[in-house]
Amino acid sequence: MRLRRLLLVVLLVGGFWYVTAHLPEGISGKTGLNLANTTGSRSPLALTEAQAAPAFDSEEQNNIAVYKKGLPSVVNITSKLVAYNFFYGQVPSGEGQGSGFVLDRAGHVLTNFHVIADANRIEVKTSDKRTYKATIVGSDKVHDLALLQINAPNLQPVTLADSSDLVVGQKVYAIGNPFGLNGTMTRGIISSIRTVRGPEGGPIEDAIQTDAAINPGNSGGPLLNSRGEVIGINTLIATGGAEQSSGIGFAIPINTAKAVLGDLTRYGRVRRPSLGIVSLAIGPDVAEQMGLPSQSGVLVQKVVSGGAAERAGLRGGNEQAYLGNLAIMVGGDMIVAIDGKEIVDTSDIASIMEKHQPGDQVNVTYYRGRRKMVARLTLGDAREVNT
Repeated sequence: MRLRRLLLVVLLVGGFWYVTAHLPEGISGKTGLNLANTTGSRSPLALTEAQAAPAFDSEEQNNIAVYKKGLPSVVNITSKLVAYNFFYGQVPSGEGQGSGFVLDRAGHVLTNFHVIADANRIEVKTSDKRTYKATIVGSDKVHDLALLQINAPNLQPVTLADSSDLVVGQKVYAIGNPFGLNGTMTRGIISSIRTVRGPEGGPIEDAIQTDAAINPGNSGGPLLNSRGEVIGINTLIATGGAEQSSGIGFAIPINTAKAVLGDLTRYGRVRRPSLGIVSLAIGPDVAEQMGLPSQSGVLVQKVVSGGAAERAGLRGGNEQAYLGNLAIMVGGDMIVAIDGKEIVDTSDIASIMEKHQPGDQVNVTYYRGRRKMVARLTLGDAREVNT
């Protein structure tokens, strides 16, 4: 019996020695893994791992710094249109999403007008995932801007830059909530500085064109420079019919926003200057047909009663005529320049008005018949849609 037990022990020890001495390294406890290939032979799989955390290059470090600085100030805005059914119960009838950014610790938030247009309930979600009810302080449909306010603690305001010295080619970053994906950052360059038509049809002077990816949901979010300062408000994209970025996005320059924020907080609206006229742009063909003294300019159809033009002595048309199927008034003055800058159409007047405030004085050059005249005009306050 003892001999049998001794032989069993010897067999176990010998078997263990054989297994540990002849099996591949990966099974015997040494480094490496062994995988069988299709022919049945085995080859080691060696994995190379970093010995330390990755080192970011200078460009990556700047990207990360911009994101860390800008993200806490960016908010997600949900606008809801609520209707009431027959029993006066609330029925959600529409919802939109956009972005915005915190201006101060008092809770003022800047976004696009079209993000909150027609909404009767607006919610703002901050970067810490908390949601607050927002009220509209003021809005400017022409510039596509809206100022909201929330009551929230520990807000981190953005830093506003000067957008007057931007150059094509400089790096820009967009942070927002495209397609509801919170906290998304994209990067690109300034592609151009140009005048474009905003979502509400008004001109955006010195709009920042960029190839940074801007998609639905980015509207109202900040466009940042490489120091993480806000240079613009992302507002629209050229898509060619597709509801996504095509590499052509536009932002309202932050200097435009600065110019209207004071009025929004003080009056709840923008006090925009006006000539106090209803006008019609005239091109060379029409000017020749009508026998006008200039090939291009703006024909005064009507002067607004008590407005700037009427006070300065300008005259509107006194005889009805037709331009195709369009009824117009002829016989009025034809404006060709303001402060020495040529006026070709109404967008030229709008561009000049952008640089002025109500109460400013301008020199208006116009024709009355064949006589060229100049009037000193004090700009009025445009409450209604007129030039």
